[in-house]
Amino acid sequence: MVLTSRSLACSSAEPGLHRCALRSFLQLPATGTPQEMRSRAGGQGQCWAGGFGVQDGRGMSGGGHSCTGQSTMASDHQTQAGKPQPLNPKIIIFEQENFQGHSHELNGPCPNLKETGVEKAGSVLVQAGPWVGYEQANCKGEQFVFEKGEYPRWDSWTSSRRTDSLSSLRPIKVDSQEHKIILYENPNFTGKKMEIIDDDVPSFHAHGYQEKVSSVRVQSGTWVGYQYPGYRGLQYLLEKGDYKDSSDFGAPHPQVQSVRRIRDMQWHQRGAFHPSN
Repeated sequence: MVLTSRSLACSSAEPGLHRCALRSFLQLPATGTPQEMRSRAGGQGQCWAGGFGVQDGRGMSGGGHSCTGQSTMASDHQTQAGKPQPLNPKIIIFEQENFQGHSHELNGPCPNLKETGVEKAGSVLVQAGPWVGYEQANCKGEQFVFEKGEYPRWDSWTSSRRTDSLSSLRPIKVDSQEHKIILYENPNFTGKKMEIIDDDVPSFHAHGYQEKVSSVRVQSGTWVGYQYPGYRGLQYLLEKGDYKDSSDFGAPHPQVQSVRRIRDMQWHQRGAFHPSN
């Protein structure tokens, strides 16, 4: 994520309501509408296709599809720089760091990377995305969001430093320009809440929200929540729908301290968030 410039104007418009209009000038990778069928870490443990590579568009469970794509060597990808990138999802997994060694190209959900012949993911090249990767097979465990770009080693796609394992992936379907998310202090959408509209918030604490996040309602757009401020720590993919408890989006504890959109690279100048009781 690249934040080129940002201005913040805050006012107390109503008792008990702290309203901040965030005027942002951002350029970030990829965004849009979340998938109707989503895979949540710690939840169903399924890699939904979300309309990618499935003719009926309904998606299928982790055991219902294989890892589509082709295996190549690193040298086969070195001539691709500067060429127009495809619109369909495309990610290349390399066994070694810095895009070396045996590799496999994916164009759809992959419930088990070992099926491709790649024993360990050492580096990742995303030519069209975004994607979400998982620590364990069948889309379970810690989550890693990949947007278009290069990831030369494992610590370039996670700051939690808890694991270097990447065992399954699926594309994230994005097709909405509007983004709205509501975060709640308690489970089942109760307690203090913070509403964020069309903007990214690198620190909840900096804007007066110091509560835990135990439930989330995503009304539009696709988001990534982070365990710590500054988009650090464990990542939680938040697609359209209701998450009644933090375990629903894969969090071991109700701790989310920053959030950002997965969005198209374009300029957006409007946005607001307002925590309230």
